[in-house]
Amino acid sequence: MKDYGWKIILAAALLAITSLAGAVEPIRIGSFLSVTGPASFLGDPELRTLQMVVKDINAKGGVKGRPLELIHYDTGGNAREALSFVKRLIQNDKVDLIIGGTTSGDSLAVIPEVEKAGIPFISLAGAVDIIEPVKKWVFKVAHTDRMAAAKIFEDLRKRGLTKVALITGDGGFDKSGREQLLKLAPEYGITFVADESYGNKDTDMTPQLTKIRSSDAEAIINFGFGQAPAIVTKNMKQLGINLPLYQSHGVASQTFIDLAGAAAEGVRLPAAALVVAEQLPSSDLQKPVLLAYKKQYEAQYGPVSTFGGHAYDGLMIAVAAMERAGDADKAKVRTEIEKTQGFIGTAGVFNMNPTDHMGLNLDAFKMVEVRNGAWKIVE
Repeated sequence: MKDYGWKIILAAALLAITSLAGAVEPIRIGSFLSVTGPASFLGDPELRTLQMVVKDINAKGGVKGRPLELIHYDTGGNAREALSFVKRLIQNDKVDLIIGGTTSGDSLAVIPEVEKAGIPFISLAGAVDIIEPVKKWVFKVAHTDRMAAAKIFEDLRKRGLTKVALITGDGGFDKSGREQLLKLAPEYGITFVADESYGNKDTDMTPQLTKIRSSDAEAIINFGFGQAPAIVTKNMKQLGINLPLYQSHGVASQTFIDLAGAAAEGVRLPAAALVVAEQLPSSDLQKPVLLAYKKQYEAQYGPVSTFGGHAYDGLMIAVAAMERAGDADKAKVRTEIEKTQGFIGTAGVFNMNPTDHMGLNLDAFKMVEVRNGAWKIVE
């Protein structure tokens, strides 16, 4: 097995607090992300965010006087690699907590292992199955595919559109999103008049879109991530299909707009407020948090994305839990994560409890549209 892993130790020498037993033991944060491969545009900002925030926390004295040590492995979007790396994080690296799982497939693959080991795991992926049914040691910070489906259906209802064509990829996120769309459609009076699929590595979706064009669809929903949704968007333009197009929150970044080009104009999707932070009213509780994260990230790495924001939320929720717990004891930290209330993050205001290991409601999503090459709030 090729080892994509490396260790990133960000505890500065000035934070090596000495004691009778020597240097203070760091708090080890394990991470497995898709920094390379088809989901790299998600995993790369996630890793950069973790590096940035860990460095910042250590510069301020760490957590309860202990520096954070980030130990990261790159899965390349391979669920088998994800499981192997998580086992290594637990058994060899002896991490205190795990943040990661860029994709739903990676996250779902490791759940049995973290549950068996009894280690807090905060997923950055979207599938609702990650937290439903509730698993004792598993939490997540990214909006669910069910929430995305509901937000899209709400917007369709406002526009009086009921006949919809569906096109999805073959990844775990795509399939889970399709399942949630099909389940929720009757509640909103939506009828799917076409249901097409493609491979996430495909480079041309015109055959599927040609079938959709021959249907009586009033709008199209493409649920997926990576480059494929941009290809669908451009193929629609090439075929002269002028129906409203909705994408999922899996492409809520400037990268999608850059890939789709002019064809992206008018595309709508549900997204975290981070992509439209400056457009929020000054009274919005999230705005100061969003602007601070955005300013810090963009000063170092360039345009911000909601995916890096998920890493910020996951790490900060974990750190707050450790502060309340008084140390990094796994059971104590797990309990405190579950007690998270009123935490203002980039994805929304989190209120978790024993039956809700995410803690976000539908208000955490904004419906946005591409206008003149940028995301704009449409509600």
